[in-house]
Amino acid sequence: MCDDDARPESALGRRTLFVTSAAAALTLGSVSFASAADAGDPADGSQETRTLRGTLPTGSPDFVYVPVEIPAAVREIRVAYTYDRPTVPAGTAGNALDIGIFDERGTDLGGRGFRGWSGGARTEFFVRADDATPGYIPGPVREGTWHIALGPYTVAPQGLSYEITVTLIYGEPGEVVPPKYPPSRAKGRGRAWYRGDCHLHSWYSDGRRTPAEIAALARAAGLDFINSSEHNTHAAHPHWADLAGDDLLIMLGEEITTRNGHVVALGTDPGTFVDWRYRARDNRFGRFARQIRRAGGLVVPAHPHATCIGCNWKFGFGEADAVEVWNGPYTPDDEVALADWDGMLVASVREGRDGRGWIPAMGSSDAHRDPDAVGSPQTVVLADDLTREAIQEGIRAGRSYVAESKNVSVSFTATAGPGQHADIGGRLEVAPDTPVTVRAEVTGAPRCVVRFVTDQGVLFTSPPLPVSGAGVVEWRTTPSYAAYVRAELRHDTAAGPLPGALAAFTNPIFLAP
Repeated sequence: MCDDDARPESALGRRTLFVTSAAAALTLGSVSFASAADAGDPADGSQETRTLRGTLPTGSPDFVYVPVEIPAAVREIRVAYTYDRPTVPAGTAGNALDIGIFDERGTDLGGRGFRGWSGGARTEFFVRADDATPGYIPGPVREGTWHIALGPYTVAPQGLSYEITVTLIYGEPGEVVPPKYPPSRAKGRGRAWYRGDCHLHSWYSDGRRTPAEIAALARAAGLDFINSSEHNTHAAHPHWADLAGDDLLIMLGEEITTRNGHVVALGTDPGTFVDWRYRARDNRFGRFARQIRRAGGLVVPAHPHATCIGCNWKFGFGEADAVEVWNGPYTPDDEVALADWDGMLVASVREGRDGRGWIPAMGSSDAHRDPDAVGSPQTVVLADDLTREAIQEGIRAGRSYVAESKNVSVSFTATAGPGQHADIGGRLEVAPDTPVTVRAEVTGAPRCVVRFVTDQGVLFTSPPLPVSGAGVVEWRTTPSYAAYVRAELRHDTAAGPLPGALAAFTNPIFLAP
């Protein structure tokens, strides 16, 4: 499987493979640098390098670990890797190999030894006490067994041949810089509607923008809050501190990118790392969903019907606090996600819960690089203040709608008489045959139509709004006819019976006795 072109005493020799978790990972024989210590104290700044090569077959485990024996007095570790990309038959996945590293504390699930992950976004990285490649965690390079983690995302029929070069630089470690994190509060407007984008990527995972560029784009998009959500790493958390301000709340989280779907940890405590090395069949997601909540975060399955490999959500929604129904530019998989979510609303009524325990919907940009638009779409939340806790409470309660930009605003209410009133995410508790007036007031949606959707389907569609984009639409129903009502703004379309793309949609108002 592997060979090593380093000196004979560090040769890997015959591989020993250890299955580590439900046939999902294997560990290779170790790469040793112990010879440097045997030769006496290495000179400051001196280097040693080992290069190893191997081939992974089709059907390889999800993770392959390469142990690296680190001697004392190492200041910095550098890793570079390449792999082949052979031509494959049409319809067949080619090679894709992710990479990361764990320190001497080990690779146990839970990530105590986690020191960074770049997936397939980088071909090399370094770690030392005072600095690290984006996506990696600075800190001392301590003596012991470290592990390079390889993730063969897809493997071609010919196999995946790789080469890894590990370089150790000796010397006194630099000074560890204590992390500084953004505050959990910004200067809000009291109880108000706040706009946010909770799924964003910078160069601390596979994005191409710096945190500073994202913060500037967020402000330009009219956002009041954002959430850091790098793939499988919390390395970006300290790098947002200087970018928050009275006008922008920056929450911290992670996009946990498993082989069976992605989930956003929204607003966790600073420095929280959530492991991703499991599949739905391992029955481990509940453990990490609980970890997210213990760390003060929300569990939000992302783009549940996305078509990329490993992106489709297969863990179920029993642990979800909300679900990302609209992800980036509106596409058919968002339409499927919207319909699936609407089916869950129906189930919450059908199961006798009268809408209690329903899962609210969200939307986020998932912006990575130009021309991805930060804040398109954005979730607009009614919160008591611009704080992490208040925003999360509004999202959890479903007091929110999703809009394609800052230009679109929606007010959506249901009334049944004096003092009988409910807003988005609320409940109007009246007798089954009580007349209810549903009202949507819209701005910023020229030529869009307003649709009222219930557990029976779309029961009302307005004429197109004027070119000014503003309008008021009303419809009358009863709780016996509609268990809930939610509003959609759709762009005009020339595709016959197919609906136009969303401009906005709301969470429901439940009508119940």
